[in-house]
Amino acid sequence: MHQQRPRKTFAFVSSGTPDAEQAAVQLAKAYGQRSIPDADVIVALGGDGFLLQVLRETMGTGKQVYGMNRGTVGFLMNEFRADGLEERILSADAETIRPLEMEAVRADGTTAQALAINEVSLFRQSYQAAKIRITIDGQVRLDELTCDGVIVATPAGSTAYNLSAQGPIIPLDAPLLALTPVCPFRPRRWRGALLSNRSAVRFDVLEQPKRPVNAVADHTEIKSVTSVTVRESATLTATLLFDAGHSWDERIIAEQFRY
Repeated sequence: MHQQRPRKTFAFVSSGTPDAEQAAVQLAKAYGQRSIPDADVIVALGGDGFLLQVLRETMGTGKQVYGMNRGTVGFLMNEFRADGLEERILSADAETIRPLEMEAVRADGTTAQALAINEVSLFRQSYQAAKIRITIDGQVRLDELTCDGVIVATPAGSTAYNLSAQGPIIPLDAPLLALTPVCPFRPRRWRGALLSNRSAVRFDVLEQPKRPVNAVADHTEIKSVTSVTVRESATLTATLLFDAGHSWDERIIAEQFRY
């Protein structure tokens, strides 16, 4: 006799929109609802922003996260369907994501830390363009970048704000980070760089009182920073599930052929 495969248990979490709440109730009724610590798989119902929130909150727990789109943006999400969820989960492709660790120093000397799954961004705070020095692994690579901002993006975040800023799309398993300027003024021709995911990137804000800059790790904003250091976490991971045949690699290839 064949031994029956144990059933997966689920925690359905919702972004709170009417569509997401309705989906959560429907799925919980069909498959049962567990608490997040007791579930095998966390099913996030919403958009990409909510999925990133769930990934940050469960980072390092070993929980698998499966997103289904009930929001306005869903590049990281799977299509919403109520039927066949267990089969979809069992055949899904698992991708391991490592977040960026940001440490920011404020103008008053205090520090703040935050995690980013998509990107760490620096933005000018006023009408004055930002002036930023960029150091990679202890070596100054750009003495002065005059710009609206600058981004360090993970492969998972390379299709988000980084792509809108004309940064490169990176396959999820590539050991790379994208360093992308936002509206660079000087040097005008500099369009960014691809860095090893082992690199430590430091930004120093020049003329800080005159040209204040904010730092943002996904949705965590630190105001009036003087320096920001960014590196990929060596210890924290999250696991994201994609439907078979619609893996992240397939989405990356398809995105590059859109016109």
